[in-house]
Amino acid sequence: MQLNETHDPAVRSWVQSANAHEADFPIQNLPFGVFRKRGEGVFRVGVAIGEAVLDLSHLSAAALLEPQVAAACRAPALNDLMAVGPQAWSLTRLKLSRALRTGSTEADRLQAALLPLASAEYRLPAQIGDYTDFYTSIFHASAVGRLLRPDQPLLPNYKWIPIAYHGRASSVCVSGSDVMRPAGQVRQTGAEAPVLIASQRLDYEVELGVMIGVGNPRGQPIPIRDAWRHVFGVVLLNDWSARDIQAWEYQPLGPFLSKSFATTISPWVVTAEALLPFRSAFVRPPGDPQPLPYLLDPLDRTMGSLDIGLEASVLTASMRATGQLPVRLSRTSSRHAYWTVAQMLAHHTSNGCNLAPGDLLGTGAQSGPGPGEAGSLLELTAGGREPLTLPNGESRTFLQDGDEISLRGYCEREGFARIGLGTAIGRVSPARALQ
Repeated sequence: MQLNETHDPAVRSWVQSANAHEADFPIQNLPFGVFRKRGEGVFRVGVAIGEAVLDLSHLSAAALLEPQVAAACRAPALNDLMAVGPQAWSLTRLKLSRALRTGSTEADRLQAALLPLASAEYRLPAQIGDYTDFYTSIFHASAVGRLLRPDQPLLPNYKWIPIAYHGRASSVCVSGSDVMRPAGQVRQTGAEAPVLIASQRLDYEVELGVMIGVGNPRGQPIPIRDAWRHVFGVVLLNDWSARDIQAWEYQPLGPFLSKSFATTISPWVVTAEALLPFRSAFVRPPGDPQPLPYLLDPLDRTMGSLDIGLEASVLTASMRATGQLPVRLSRTSSRHAYWTVAQMLAHHTSNGCNLAPGDLLGTGAQSGPGPGEAGSLLELTAGGREPLTLPNGESRTFLQDGDEISLRGYCEREGFARIGLGTAIGRVSPARALQ
């Protein structure tokens, strides 16, 4: 991938809302998603532009596309488009950019293919066959480790291997879906035996989700130098976590029911090409071991880090009832990650594991070094020992029923247009009655 005319910050769109200051979806972005008019018709592929979505199945938009791409955009998921590969993705993005920019001869015809975002509803952007969640933030790993293992916060393998666990694809849900408080086995302080209860330590994690485009055959690892050719794009990801269930179950095999009940992702996939201006050099701290050769690549060192600003906010039931706005809990960036996206893919496939179009890789909570950069309540409240006080006087250690968590993501760099990832929103609903 190389910078091209689609990244030009001077380009403007005839869709006026795309030119607004701090718009998430300017013409330099053009993320893909799956939508329909609220409550009507079938889901199909679209591109977000300003405060509208361009229906790529509409005849006027489909006429701009290569036949294989046009056919893929009539599907109710992005998997077919993901499978056509990076050259086709780039050409599609270029054609859409030219058609949507000021002065385009396509403007009048494409008006009929636009729908306001406010009138749309979404489903998961792809059929997710598999979901793997990594642990790429050394600040998150160290903070959690200090709570669990004060004498050895960071395990010896962390600086050598991109740690991950196999997540539950079936419970990934799109932004706006409610998240039911899970129940599970918990051993309470001082008790000899565990009990089955609704989780009392429900948490969120601010993550990015990497969506795979072209897969790899089983038995053929993806070399790190080729990794980004297999990345279709990224979404926001909230890895909901039941910390009390997690504490009892995680040894020796890691998370299970504490994570598998829900994972929320944003509906718009920001393409790898759109993110190109926001990649930068990846540098390990002095004295840290260098990765093994299969995880090393000169290009990855030069531009392996991905700088996406990430924010988490909460809106409690009381705040909602009194018309208050969400309160930001933390702000951080994915540039703090210890492992790159390319290293995640190279390691995931190093044993011959095959990835497929639509597979989802989570980055793990993206915490930074500062006190306000934590990617979870577990860190922000020191494991629940230091409650947060909200502006309206409410306090939180972990999430209560009715709390709504919203994640935002955006990229900013001098000389380029700001682009956003939109939002990933989920509201906690009460647990089901236990038998």
